Amino acid sequence: MFFRACAAALLVSFAIAAHAAEVVEGWTVVTKNADLATYSRARQGTKLLEYKGVGVIDAAPMVIKRVIDDTAEYPKFMPYVVETKTLFDDGANRIGYQRLSPPFVGDRDYTVRVKCESKPCPLTGGTIFSNRWQAANDLGPAEKKGVSRVKVTEGSWLLEPVAEGKTRATYTIFSDSGGGIPTMLLNKANKTAIPKLFEAVRNQAKLAKYTRGQP
Repeated sequence: MFFRACAAALLVSFAIAAHAAEVVEGWTVVTKNADLATYSRARQGTKLLEYKGVGVIDAAPMVIKRVIDDTAEYPKFMPYVVETKTLFDDGANRIGYQRLSPPFVGDRDYTVRVKCESKPCPLTGGTIFSNRWQAANDLGPAEKKGVSRVKVTEGSWLLEPVAEGKTRATYTIFSDSGGGIPTMLLNKANKTAIPKLFEAVRNQAKLAKYTRGQP
């Protein structure tokens, strides 16, 4: 009886481990529900993880594109964002500054260069939008006293049309907010920020200023 119980416990442990280690195209599944799946993957030479969120949003890609491009409104709805400045924007390329004020760790800021692209979707006939960014602090304001400068930050939004006028949104982020924060806490912060980010975008996308001209 004892051995059968041990064997059963081992099988349960193996099943839990297998679930925890589920890997999809090089990404390890972190959490998964009907609205959002989050993933992580390692990068060579660092213990800092890259994270990805994938979820369907009940709005057209153009609507979500308008939301994420409206950086002036970020302090009103994006988690932890308290200040933004657009330094350059020609539609295809944007240089923007942001200051964040997350709890416990103090303010952080950075300047990023964003490359915006679009292409037809061969499956639906709609449009796929992509925004990719990376740190460009040399193009933005100088460092401020009392604000930690983020030296490493890069990521993307990919917005793909799916059935019923909805969007399959994929968000990726690889960021080191610096300031002496342990890597384990940085990884946790990047992971827990993704559901808050998707919730913020979902709520913002309901506003009439973004849905104009959409069916």
